[in-house]
Amino acid sequence: MTNKSLGQNQTPLAGRFWRFAVLFSFIINLVLVIALIGAGIFIFDIKKQLAQPIIGGLRVSFDEMNQASIITTIAVNDTITVNDTIPVVFDLPLNQATNVVLTENTAIPQTTVFLNGVPLQTNIILPAGTSLPVQLNMVVPVSQTIPVVLKVPVALQVPVNIPLAQTQLNPPFTRLSSIVAPYDDILSGLPSSWAEVFGSP
Repeated sequence: MTNKSLGQNQTPLAGRFWRFAVLFSFIINLVLVIALIGAGIFIFDIKKQLAQPIIGGLRVSFDEMNQASIITTIAVNDTITVNDTIPVVFDLPLNQATNVVLTENTAIPQTTVFLNGVPLQTNIILPAGTSLPVQLNMVVPVSQTIPVVLKVPVALQVPVNIPLAQTQLNPPFTRLSSIVAPYDDILSGLPSSWAEVFGSP
């Protein structure tokens, strides 16, 4: 077989391969163009209705959670045991009439008694058990330590207002917001229509 005959056999094969390659390339390019056109038609809807609401909503939610507060009322029902001593120091004024009972015989020497109107000096002995009326007029100092043991029931409604920014939840919310923020800024800076792309009013 000569070189001429080999060239004649290879030429139709190369031509068919070339035509197939051109056709395949055209089909691929056509598919890519159609895909780009389809993406161009729906890209702004995807941005406005899907990407931006999700990313922007996450950013706003994280910021609002970081600024939120836990507001509630806690019911406290308990019994508190009080075990203490209370010092009591004060002056107690006494001004009253009372009876004093003698506990033993009491002598009253050189007492003047009147017998038939005549004064006589004598010694008088008051027997034990004699009741004598007296008028008390004095100030009594009081200094005592009184033990106090009590069980005090407690029923309270305690209002609570805890800002989340002052709790351990603040760092995670701040980090989540900072992660989402760049993507939200990028989406906000992108055009929302072909008119914005080409600068049309």
